[in-house]
Amino acid sequence: MTKIDIISGFLGAGKTTFIKKMIDEVFVGEKLVLIENEFGEVGIDGGFLKDSGIQITEMNSGCICCSLVGDFGKNLHEVIDKYHPDRILIEPSGVGKLSDVMKSVIDIEKEENVKLNGLVTVVNALKASKQMKAFGEFFNNQIEYATTVVLSRTQNATPEQLELCVKQIQALNAKAAIITTPWDSIRGEQILKVVEGQDSLEMKLMAEQHAKEEAEAHEHEHHHDHDHEEHEHDHEEHEHHHEHDHEEHEHHHDHDHEEHEHHHDHNHEEHEHHHDHDHEEHEHHHEHDENCTCGCHDHHHHHHADEVFTSWGRETPHKFTREKIEDVLKTLCETDDYGTILRAKGMVEDENGSWIYFDMVPGEYELRDGEPDYTGRLCVIGTDIDEHRLEELFGIA
Repeated sequence: MTKIDIISGFLGAGKTTFIKKMIDEVFVGEKLVLIENEFGEVGIDGGFLKDSGIQITEMNSGCICCSLVGDFGKNLHEVIDKYHPDRILIEPSGVGKLSDVMKSVIDIEKEENVKLNGLVTVVNALKASKQMKAFGEFFNNQIEYATTVVLSRTQNATPEQLELCVKQIQALNAKAAIITTPWDSIRGEQILKVVEGQDSLEMKLMAEQHAKEEAEAHEHEHHHDHDHEEHEHDHEEHEHHHEHDHEEHEHHHDHDHEEHEHHHDHNHEEHEHHHDHDHEEHEHHHEHDENCTCGCHDHHHHHHADEVFTSWGRETPHKFTREKIEDVLKTLCETDDYGTILRAKGMVEDENGSWIYFDMVPGEYELRDGEPDYTGRLCVIGTDIDEHRLEELFGIA
């Protein structure tokens, strides 16, 4: 299976620098093809490229660089058949539409053993607002179809610039993960986890909370079964036990196949691709598949976490102080004004440049220093959560 990642971005956003970082830090040892795709444009290199449609250049660390023009789909087939790479990185033209390149890859998925893996858009944090206005359709298309937006030059942006940029991107695409941490402060491995949907704070917390509930229910059930063993001579008890078992066998989950697929719900007809990876960080529910370890399939008669709990999650580049986070956690511990809070967790940047990691369960909380994350992240799980008041409490409304 060849993974295909599309790295789009407007002219001058920093796509090539980003790709170089990922090749140097993460893709070493992979059989990698990098495609610079002048799809839909006249190739700047002219003549001989048009004749062959493909130019191959060997690069270091097992990377092969190609420039494609003409029939993109046909040339991509050639590359796959000739090199059988582990991963293909496609760098579209700076003024190309991400949706066009994506559709071409989806067509190839039907014929080759490949998977559209990540849809990444690199955005210059200092110029995003102006470029949105000046180049509307092209610029916005690259954001609307991305699963991950990587902001460049954030180290040179003011806090206000950065927060405005994130809000504008979220207005176009509420589901994309947005990486706001400067590239020098974050490892390529962390970025890849985000791109491939393996770093969902909300899913982790929901799974943890669900496992805890299931463990308690299992403990209760164990005592219940033990009581039955002691009183098996009592016909009424035995009959009750039989009915209980029958109920367990008859009960079915309403999980359908769609839970194993991730839909980009942008209301575009052409955007019908189902992603195999799970970017559920921006969905407020916990999904269950055949690899799920939360125990949901073993206790059919219990509620699922997503029926009982709700989660509130936010990504934000906002900088905090330890005092502010401590005040928030103290408030959540001492009052039910924001809902019944069962768990709060996050990692945010401190005003002094370090990172604050926090964890809270009813009655107690902990703050500690941690490594930079791809952006500030907050997650609160509980029942009857007042999302707007939580935003105000954290100061990010």
